[in-house]
Amino acid sequence: MEEILKIYENKIGISLRWVNSKSFLTQVIFRDTGFHLTEDEIEIFLEKIIDSKIQKRCSECQLGENCRSILLQTPSNKVSLAVSSIELGQIEDLLRGTLFQLRLNNYLTEICKN
Repeated sequence: MEEILKIYENKIGISLRWVNSKSFLTQVIFRDTGFHLTEDEIEIFLEKIIDSKIQKRCSECQLGENCRSILLQTPSNKVSLAVSSIELGQIEDLLRGTLFQLRLNNYLTEICKN
């Protein structure tokens, strides 16, 4: 098995890159689903999360924040996910943490070149 470079991890998932891969894609895995995303696609995914936060929720739902009634669009226009508001927050944290770490790593790589 190839070695991985863990980028970010939280309660819902993990983001990583394969060490020996020539691809610049980041694999983001949560809830049995994996996405291979560019930095731009991670930003798009974050925008979709913001859009999902304004969706109306069932007022009578007994599951409350655990109800998977939020439809989260993904960077692929052919894939959307049903998530709860708790999961939505965790996915947002996973993507924001991943993006932050990727940008920090890129910045440090550029600085170390000099």
